[in-house]
Amino acid sequence: MVLTLSPELLVCTSVLLLLLAFCMYTKPRRSKHPLQTTDWPILGILPSLILNLHRFHDYITEVLPSYEHNLKSCLTSMRFLITCDPTNVRHVFTSNHTNYLKGKEFSEMFDVTDGSFFTVDGEPCRRQRARIQSIFSSPRLLALMADCCRDKVEKGVTPFLTRMVTTGAPFDMHDLITRFAFDVTATPIFGVDPGLLSTGGHNMPLQPTHATVAMDTVMEVALLRHVLPVCCWKAMRWLNIGPERKLAVAHKVLRGFIAEMMERSKLMTSSHTGDQEGPVGPVDNIMSTYINDPEYNDGLLCATLINFMIAGRDTIGTALLWLFYSLAQNPDVVSCIRKELFPIASGKAAHASTMVIFEPEETKALIYLHATLFESLRLFPPIPIERKTVIADDVMPSGHGVCAGDTILVSLYSMGRMEQVWGQDCREYKPERWLSGNGSELRYVPSHKFLAFNSGSRMCLGKDIAIMQMKTVVAAIVWNFDLEVLEGHSVQPKFSCILQMKHGLMVKVKKREM
Repeated sequence: MVLTLSPELLVCTSVLLLLLAFCMYTKPRRSKHPLQTTDWPILGILPSLILNLHRFHDYITEVLPSYEHNLKSCLTSMRFLITCDPTNVRHVFTSNHTNYLKGKEFSEMFDVTDGSFFTVDGEPCRRQRARIQSIFSSPRLLALMADCCRDKVEKGVTPFLTRMVTTGAPFDMHDLITRFAFDVTATPIFGVDPGLLSTGGHNMPLQPTHATVAMDTVMEVALLRHVLPVCCWKAMRWLNIGPERKLAVAHKVLRGFIAEMMERSKLMTSSHTGDQEGPVGPVDNIMSTYINDPEYNDGLLCATLINFMIAGRDTIGTALLWLFYSLAQNPDVVSCIRKELFPIASGKAAHASTMVIFEPEETKALIYLHATLFESLRLFPPIPIERKTVIADDVMPSGHGVCAGDTILVSLYSMGRMEQVWGQDCREYKPERWLSGNGSELRYVPSHKFLAFNSGSRMCLGKDIAIMQMKTVVAAIVWNFDLEVLEGHSVQPKFSCILQMKHGLMVKVKKREM
């Protein structure tokens, strides 16, 4: 799906550009700085954003330093402040967080999850998060998640890579990782394995009607809703045209997937005999903690389960893909990871042809591997932008005044590329920046500078689980295989609320020679 090329979006853009041409009769306020945007009458900086949608995150990163990391628009229908200033981030997410909420407009933009923990504020948010924290504190469920992850690595990921070694053919790593992330997310949610990573099934392209493709659509259209005036995208929704038409189909697909998985879970529960094999039993799932709660009607239950799916699949899948890309560009880092893995692996391999699988528990002590993950998250945060709505007039630490109803857009993508925070080598991939002096422990970086796991009252509750899952699959792949990105393959972010790769990641794989 290429949103920027859809006919309806081109029409919408054309209308905006016609307005721009009209406004040219009035002299715009041009900046003397070459990288600053032109502030047009009536339209403000909107034309510049529209013309750079195809490279939105890089464009914002290039422009923000010229505005001292805070870009403000006072367009009547779109008042917003784009920032990557850590002092402002701390103010918004921690010290004055009650004045900066998701807001009604955010809930409308992600209407498929309306009412769930992703979109609510205040007391409903606190109650839902407390419930999730309780769920994720269950030792049994955590063990089941770890077993599921290991099972997928051993029986899904490594067998597929072994087959691709034999064929020598290039393949899309994005497809493989997406299937892995989808399964390890859905299985503990429903107690049923959707089997997207099943042997022999992941050399076929995902169908447009599959739930994982629908999730991509939700995130692509959501970013478009962020940058277009509300009246514009709501008009397209009302007319059922362009991206909004695709989004309506995606919503239907996702709700159908949830209904199917719930039915499969119920059938498994009714036939369960107590000795059924599998990483997750029918009563050991997240859904079962919600299913009989009267507070959760069918609509809210569906939205909550979709929320869990998106939160798990999108973050894990996206983070892993950029990590493998970074490792392919930095073979010295791969060597350091293998050196750290050696003491564990040497006790597992009986001979050179043995496929070494690392237990999730074993990866906890892998500090350098942890640093490589954080370094990738710094440069390529799965959620590259955070949105907040101002509740009452306020003045930011940067001195920028904001009014009630204004939108705050925090660019995590730009924050990871700030020289003031990360030094002159901020665009380089250096895991060592996360290590203490002797390299024995991780260096602490406050969340208002490293926002990949959010901050304050919205801190990611599944952080430790996600890190465990990612380290388990990365350790197995790095130890057993060599990955090489296909020469000439274009790697760039997709236009989406999730930092996915626009063209996937085409790679070739070889069995590592020990």
